[in-house]
Amino acid sequence: MFTIGDFARHGRVSIRMLRHYDAIGLLRPAHVDQSSGYRFYKAAQLSRLNRIVALKDLGFTLQEVQTILDEDVSTEELRGMLRLRRAELEAALAEAASSLVQVEARLRSIENESSMPQEDVVIRQLAAIRLAELSGTAASFSPDDTSPLIGGLFDELCRRLDSAGIAPTGPRTIYFQTPGEGDYGIVVHAGLPVPPGVIEGPDFQVVSLPPVERAATIVHRGMIHGFLSTSQQLVRWVDAHGYRFDGHAREVTLNSSKNPDEWVAELQAPVVTT
Repeated sequence: MFTIGDFARHGRVSIRMLRHYDAIGLLRPAHVDQSSGYRFYKAAQLSRLNRIVALKDLGFTLQEVQTILDEDVSTEELRGMLRLRRAELEAALAEAASSLVQVEARLRSIENESSMPQEDVVIRQLAAIRLAELSGTAASFSPDDTSPLIGGLFDELCRRLDSAGIAPTGPRTIYFQTPGEGDYGIVVHAGLPVPPGVIEGPDFQVVSLPPVERAATIVHRGMIHGFLSTSQQLVRWVDAHGYRFDGHAREVTLNSSKNPDEWVAELQAPVVTT
């Protein structure tokens, strides 16, 4: 037998918690001294305590914990429940982390509203480019909608080109088909430059993007979510210098390192004078 203090220490919980579990019938002591009222526990009760704490930490209410344990759920069933709950919590954490990153990106854009990247924007010509590409539709321009789609499109495109024995000749290029008024889906085109002799395959398209006489370009370095701030700086520069956008902007990945701090991309936006 263990005193409530020893049992709390070995179970890594508080004495107050054990008293509460006793009061609600969730974990009764094995013995209570009638004269002193002291509670005593058996080592075997650590198994129930472990289950209570695990279920509670995974977000189950104490009432739900009581129901689960009273139904004498098997170890394997309990393990499955915990895995499912863990997956749900991991998904929630991932969503929260993504939201935090997007909030940081918006905050960075707000902080940069008063700055004008004169030295960062370059007006230049763009050569024609021939791309093998796959396309998909995203619900919005939000990174939560576009990033998974873009990643999947490029993974599949690389697989299909490799199967066809075709080696890309340049960096990956992304452009969006902006919806019209009343339209909702965002068509995302993910492409890789290919040699002139490559023709359209059965499972990918080959498109030619025409040369651009004048494009406003800006390079972004760092995490992809920070691209928002860079993009909006380019918008303000174009507006301030008497240009307007004319055609699909291209996002060209110059370095897709696994280290987010080393990620480099260039935004290329065709423009004309207003």
